[in-house]
Amino acid sequence: MDASTPLISRIVSGGQTGADRGALDAAIAAGVIHAGWCPAGGWAEDKPYPPGVLVDFPGLKPTISAEPGVRTRLNVRDSHATVVLGDPGSSPGAALMIASAAELGRPCLVAPATAEAARVWLADVGRELIVNVGGPRESEEPGLYERAREFVTLLLAGDD
Repeated sequence: MDASTPLISRIVSGGQTGADRGALDAAIAAGVIHAGWCPAGGWAEDKPYPPGVLVDFPGLKPTISAEPGVRTRLNVRDSHATVVLGDPGSSPGAALMIASAAELGRPCLVAPATAEAARVWLADVGRELIVNVGGPRESEEPGLYERAREFVTLLLAGDD
């Protein structure tokens, strides 16, 4: 593959408030495919009733289960690498994402200092990557949505 091949071909996330939505919104704004699994009915903490986040993020697919952990495991499974933003210690879901990556043998980068550091790490994984991005919910770490959106915007900007 040559240098003109994009590093990231798709951003995957689960649609929850916080890191997930920041990553998905950044992907959409950058014209990068967004995808991923969300709980049955499109459930999120601020959209508990169907169709939930499926209205805002048509690239997401609902799982059969309403259990958010199912979505987390599937998004790790279906990605080449996972990037966890924010403080994973504040979120059982983020901790599950890290554990799922280890269990499935998927590369996982936790709380990278900068988008450039994440790009360097991802370049060692490959090109045209499907990257799962997640972390705590907005209620677990206020302000994470904006930080995640900015981080993923910078992460994707390197593919210009």
